[in-house]
Amino acid sequence: MNVYPVLDLKGGLVVRGQGGDRASYKPVQSQLVDSAEPLRVARAFRDCLGLEELYVADLDGIGGSAPDFATLRCLLRDGFRLLVDAGVRVPADATAVAVLGAETVIAALETLPSPDALARVVEAVGSKRVIFSLDLKNGGLLCDSAGWPFDDAQAVAREAVRRGVERLLVLDLAQVGSGRGPGHVDFLTRWIREFPGVETLSGGGVRSARDLEVFAAAGVHGVLVASALHDGLITRSEIEHLRG
Repeated sequence: MNVYPVLDLKGGLVVRGQGGDRASYKPVQSQLVDSAEPLRVARAFRDCLGLEELYVADLDGIGGSAPDFATLRCLLRDGFRLLVDAGVRVPADATAVAVLGAETVIAALETLPSPDALARVVEAVGSKRVIFSLDLKNGGLLCDSAGWPFDDAQAVAREAVRRGVERLLVLDLAQVGSGRGPGHVDFLTRWIREFPGVETLSGGGVRSARDLEVFAAAGVHGVLVASALHDGLITRSEIEHLRG
């Protein structure tokens, strides 16, 4: 199982996510590095923990502003492999991230207007380079209900697969930075049992390597982590053990 350090970008800095209340996010304070500058934080993940593949959430882009392509280019030039959520709404948004050099484009429920839009993104970039982010908050769907007329997360996930998705991220923003431990594990277990061929990622609330092992036992292929890494709660050897 892979561990993906998260860089939440806002105003050119790495911020610490908590509960999805993005207006209150502050520059990160970390035991790994005395800086919130994105390249320095990324290098700390690599130097201290051996992690070179990063999940980057461009919160300004997600909010509707221009994506921070300058920071993404800087990270790519330094050799990092990136999974990037820059607020994809139309295929051109996804193509711009892919052309930049990101290995994976995040197409998120929060910003995509409809399943048709998701299908067009998958067609434009290719299913191997797209992860559909099933965005939740306290278990509820985080989306335009008119564009996504579904009752629950399972129905949305099934529709995503029907539209060509082969990689899925299940992310409840209320769990982010909460330290409450893994959420929605039962959902993940059922989902992976139903769709074993779909690469499934998750995250949120991770406190320790033991929590990572809970995700691994559910069959999850990768986990997003931020706070526990910055707080020194997960070691390099524990990460290497999980990666096999």
